[in-house]
Amino acid sequence: MECPKCNSPMKEIKIEILHGRVIIDKCESCQGLWFDHGEAEALKGHWMADFADSGDPDVGKSYDVVRDINCPRCGKPMKHMTDPNQPHLRYEVCVEHGMFMDAGEFTDFKHETPLDIFRGLLALVRKS
Repeated sequence: MECPKCNSPMKEIKIEILHGRVIIDKCESCQGLWFDHGEAEALKGHWMADFADSGDPDVGKSYDVVRDINCPRCGKPMKHMTDPNQPHLRYEVCVEHGMFMDAGEFTDFKHETPLDIFRGLLALVRKS
């Protein structure tokens, strides 16, 4: 599989969790992460996944300018999403296959803070 952001090869990373194994894909160049549906959520609460997002968050942010990316599974355009609980966190989603997070974004997603929860509630109040 090729990275949807920089077109470099991606390698599989196997992460053992209490209820089995989750296999994600990591870009060999930009260190972005591909999660098939449900994998990011399955890893969110497990300390065993802490090493997965080892890329430089500043490098990850530099890839935010790459706007039009296609799903590495089906080739269809991916949608830009904002995490409902962490409105500052943005990533790309293929509704059929999964999501792509730039380096540093999964760590942010994984370690939701009380400030993130407050920001999420504030964003909901502003929308209504």
